[in-house]
Amino acid sequence: MRRSFKRKMAISLIIAVFIGTTGGCAPQQQKKPLPERMGAEPTISLYINETGQVKRIKMEEYIKGVVAAEMEPTWPVNALAAQAILARTFTLKQMKDKGGVPQRNTDASTSVEEFQAYDPARINDNVRRAVEMTRGEVVKYRGDYVNAWFSACDGGIQASATEGLAYKKEKTPYINVGVRDGCLAITVPENRKWTVSFPVETVRAAVRKITGTDPGRITAGNVSIARTGPSGRAEVLKIGKATVGGAALRLALGNDKMRSIFLDSISVRDGSVVMSGKGYGHGVGMCQWGAKKMAAQGKKPEDIIRFYFKEVTIDKMWK
Repeated sequence: MRRSFKRKMAISLIIAVFIGTTGGCAPQQQKKPLPERMGAEPTISLYINETGQVKRIKMEEYIKGVVAAEMEPTWPVNALAAQAILARTFTLKQMKDKGGVPQRNTDASTSVEEFQAYDPARINDNVRRAVEMTRGEVVKYRGDYVNAWFSACDGGIQASATEGLAYKKEKTPYINVGVRDGCLAITVPENRKWTVSFPVETVRAAVRKITGTDPGRITAGNVSIARTGPSGRAEVLKIGKATVGGAALRLALGNDKMRSIFLDSISVRDGSVVMSGKGYGHGVGMCQWGAKKMAAQGKKPEDIIRFYFKEVTIDKMWK
């Protein structure tokens, strides 16, 4: 995957969480009462961040641009199709719950900070086939749209929403926590094993910003993983005199630098906090590399979704 694509994807993953957990500063649009099944494909309003214009676009055409931006378009069609189901679910959930993008008074936005990634220039035949074969399909749990989370590489084991995202707004029983997908067997080397160093003062400032508490002097003797979650991720870290959530620290230090909270070790050496781990992303929901692996094995997109999201239905909203 291209470096720019990976960075865009990393930003998109965390922004999707932010959108799902906060209402933002702007007043919200009225929630849209979406029917159980729409019958006809909707046309949505899309804010074009690059030009400031608003475009009317068919939902399925919009989803093609999202899939092309969120996953490598040359990957197997069934993996792209699973991504399409999640993109469609995310879009409709945000329209229903938040009125789309209230600060733009539109249903969606091309800005990854405001909504989700979108790049129609990357659409190819694979993407078109993937979207067409899942036309209208969304994921629901007991009649409601799920939080359509995904990450690049879950390190082989799916995290809980509380663990990977510090998400506590609502229960998410549909996340198949602890399921193993074997993604490390096919992913790129930097996802199998990575090490990163941060200057001690950078970490100290990040902890102070997150917790409001100065952790004091950070040494080899006071840095550790304080609590792991159900998948083994560093849910809480001990940094100096403070404790801090792993997900919050990753966000503060940079999601493209601290690639995950699936840590093997954390230590202090030569004035730096050194972390080693595996995976890339929060690890909640569908793992993209895992989806690629299953697609190569002939798994259907719906089967891929049901592997990561349990007890869900895949409903067709329009023909």
